[in-house]
Amino acid sequence: MTSADPSDTGLLAPGWAASPAATATGDTAYLRALLDAEAALTRTQAALGLAPAEAATAVTAAADPDRFDVRSLAERARGGGNPVIPLVADLTEAVGAEYGPHVHRGATSQDIMDTATMLVAARTLDLVLADLTRTETALAELAAAHRDTVLPGRTLTQHAVPTTFGLKAAGWRSLALDARDRVRVVRDGLPVQLGGAAGTLAAFEAYGAPDPLALPAAYARELGLAAPLLPWHTLRTPIADLAACLAFTTGALGKLAADVLVLGRTEIAEVSEGSGGGSSAMPHKANPVRATLIAAAARQAPQLAAVLHGSLVAEDERPAGAWHAEWQPLRELLRLAGGAARDAAELAEGLRVHPDVMREHLGLTHGLIVSERLSAELAPLLGRARAKELLTRAARRTYAEHRPLAELLAEEPELQDLDLPARTDPARYTGSAGALTDRALERR
Repeated sequence: MTSADPSDTGLLAPGWAASPAATATGDTAYLRALLDAEAALTRTQAALGLAPAEAATAVTAAADPDRFDVRSLAERARGGGNPVIPLVADLTEAVGAEYGPHVHRGATSQDIMDTATMLVAARTLDLVLADLTRTETALAELAAAHRDTVLPGRTLTQHAVPTTFGLKAAGWRSLALDARDRVRVVRDGLPVQLGGAAGTLAAFEAYGAPDPLALPAAYARELGLAAPLLPWHTLRTPIADLAACLAFTTGALGKLAADVLVLGRTEIAEVSEGSGGGSSAMPHKANPVRATLIAAAARQAPQLAAVLHGSLVAEDERPAGAWHAEWQPLRELLRLAGGAARDAAELAEGLRVHPDVMREHLGLTHGLIVSERLSAELAPLLGRARAKELLTRAARRTYAEHRPLAELLAEEPELQDLDLPARTDPARYTGSAGALTDRALERR
């Protein structure tokens, strides 16, 4: 009888609350993974002739999460420092006297805990991948639809030169695909853990295994995980790789969120969320909630990943503290990445783009947004020094007199024969933005 933990609902974590990742990483999900790991171990031994087939059947039948009290397990975990110890006791009792001795045979607590963690991670990453696919699909549609939609490019917070919204969306998609590719690699490499007390597989030999080295690979096949080269009790590469890909994923999606938060400001309003959130005090507000929650996740993830990378420094054959320090930050990191992926998919699918506002903003500098182009084109005609002097003076007059740059330049005798309206049109100075967008959209 699993009992729900009221402290595990995400009350203070709206970024992952009620997300698929929240369910996949909850206490009940972890309990299920622990029981799956135990039952699979007995089935593996039975398949290799190291346990009766009836034992495998009995353990698998008993490994039903509804038969166990999560709260009781959590409280009793204090006695041995991990939840596997009380779980093995409860599972052995549930299996019964005849086949109970085949529960957990030859394994150590870390074997089961690490394997369960890999199962939880695999199940969560599958959800993350699905949402990353939704995200990149929506962003591809935005990039294609706005391939030639011009807006100000901004560097160091200021208007720089024109760019296109299509190229911006293609960049967001590229990051989502980078995250997808990293998650796939890590997902496919998540390994089981099986080494016994000190990583030597000695207990399995003592229990009669003629070839203990065959056990980890068979165990991996049973669970759909990868087979490790060595037991990795203190060789924490799988955890470090998982941490890195999750932190990258939240950061990559955070770039999308950061841009939407800037472009969605009231005074900019070049984009808006499809369904903004309300305010408790101001009825007029439609807050960019999806982007806000993604940004919050991206700010938390690096620190959680740092804890997990710090646990690489694990002493001896089984560590005291380094392993235990991984559990909570890893679960939180899985949740944050899962929640961010869900919110990114919703954000991308509902994002509203406002080309008219973008076009209006291109005129805020009265044509100076294309000064780079004019500088490059006038230098061969006038000489670099004269071109710089002329453009610098025109720029000051543009702001002082509130007159378009093209109009001021048209007063210069040296420039009478130039098509200045065309040369100062921001839409005609987007470089290879369209071609770059097309190239980015070829990526699958």
